[in-house]
Amino acid sequence: MAPHLNIVPSMFVLLLLFISASKVQSDAFDVVANFGAKADGKMDLSKPFLDAWKEACASVTPSTVVIPKGTYLLSKVNLEGPCKAPIEINVQGTVQAPADPSAFKDPNWVRFYSVENFKMFGGGIFDGQGSIAYEKNTCENREFRSKLPVNIRFDFVSNALIQDITSKDSKLFHINVFACKNITLERLKIEAPDESPNTDGIHMGKSEGVNIIASDIKTGDDCISIGDGTKNMVIKEITCGPGHGISIGSLGKFQNEEPVEGIKISNCTITNTSNGARIKTWPGEHGGAVSEIHFEDITMNNVSSPILIDQQYCPWNK
Repeated sequence: MAPHLNIVPSMFVLLLLFISASKVQSDAFDVVANFGAKADGKMDLSKPFLDAWKEACASVTPSTVVIPKGTYLLSKVNLEGPCKAPIEINVQGTVQAPADPSAFKDPNWVRFYSVENFKMFGGGIFDGQGSIAYEKNTCENREFRSKLPVNIRFDFVSNALIQDITSKDSKLFHINVFACKNITLERLKIEAPDESPNTDGIHMGKSEGVNIIASDIKTGDDCISIGDGTKNMVIKEITCGPGHGISIGSLGKFQNEEPVEGIKISNCTITNTSNGARIKTWPGEHGGAVSEIHFEDITMNNVSSPILIDQQYCPWNK
């Protein structure tokens, strides 16, 4: 009986391992292995990426879309929910946008819409290739700017974790968070030249429970900008600079803006920026409210205006 008792548990363990391996394989959607993408920097990733997302999103068990190491060209992609189960994207490679701004007719490149229980991770890079856009993005060229894409948009996303991702040289904002709830952005790296216009690192509005943690942001505009309707937000352990600092606003430019309240910003280092801790509102426009704002334990090095509450915000010398 003893040999029999030893064999059965071993077979049982092997069976469990086989089932586990099969489950992982069935729930992984690899854009290269399963959907024909090529990491050659030439073939458009849009269709393989979207096809992988649709199949993963339709899965009734947790699933992962995988973008392996390599360089991929991506014209644009709109990834929509709701999904039937939690979904992840494991970005290991470098995803590049078309360098020519005229390839975009609206301000979207990679957009997540109406997704719940979502995670994106993997150490990958979203490269907006924005150098041409920076040269043309001037105060007078408003129409041109209105079509420049944000690198990554999260619209109506809830219960999400974005971790270990790099956004590089976005043509406009790097990351935009709109109407989201309980979303954490952690260990992100955001970089663009200090002369790049309107390249805010992370911008958000009408969102609640946003956490931005342990991230390094170097850009040509606000490292983090907080728009109307943002509530109960935590920003901590951020390295900011170059750029325009960490800003609440601008606010008051449009009618019926929602209050900003419950913002805690702590243990951050701001270096070589025009501003540090800033609140900015437009003069003589529309009323609004900003309350329960805490900037704590902020180290500033070579910052022109370390603390600025500006209720006469007026860019472009209008």
